[in-house]
Amino acid sequence: MRYAQGGGLTDAGRAARQRLRLQAVERFEVGQKNAEIAAGLRVSVRSMERWRRSWRECGEPGLLSKGSPGRSRLSEAQVARLERELERGPLVHGWTDQRWTLARIKTLIGRLFHVSYTVEGTWQLLKRHGWSWQQPARRAIERDDDAVEVWKKETWPRVRAPRRSAAPGSSSRTKPGSR
Repeated sequence: MRYAQGGGLTDAGRAARQRLRLQAVERFEVGQKNAEIAAGLRVSVRSMERWRRSWRECGEPGLLSKGSPGRSRLSEAQVARLERELERGPLVHGWTDQRWTLARIKTLIGRLFHVSYTVEGTWQLLKRHGWSWQQPARRAIERDDDAVEVWKKETWPRVRAPRRSAAPGSSSRTKPGSR
């Protein structure tokens, strides 16, 4: 079932849906038709067809809830280890600079735990455990503000392309002498 507004079932809703599926299994076993079962349980015939197919292929376990789709695939111990590894820094793990990106963290999770996350899933995992994005708190040590100001005043005006004038022969709409 799709939820267009980004919603989904709560734990209670998931449990209620699972009870319906198990009631459908009882009716499958006695040979009732999909349309009858769907009407009796007040679900769509299409859902009933999917449930029956899952039941035929996997039995009753095929209809059990898989749990919340937002649950973490890492245990608390694994998350604690991930945090320790992140604190050690990217250099220790083979990257050439000191920046943790989501793609790098995703790769690290795969290396350490053999679990695949998407970049978005990695961000959700980090947020759930209190991590946040950061920007550098200070400017580069090499930055020379006086040299930057001199460059802006002296070099930039020479480098910048001059603006086109509205003189005859330019893209001006008026013809020479028409004023």
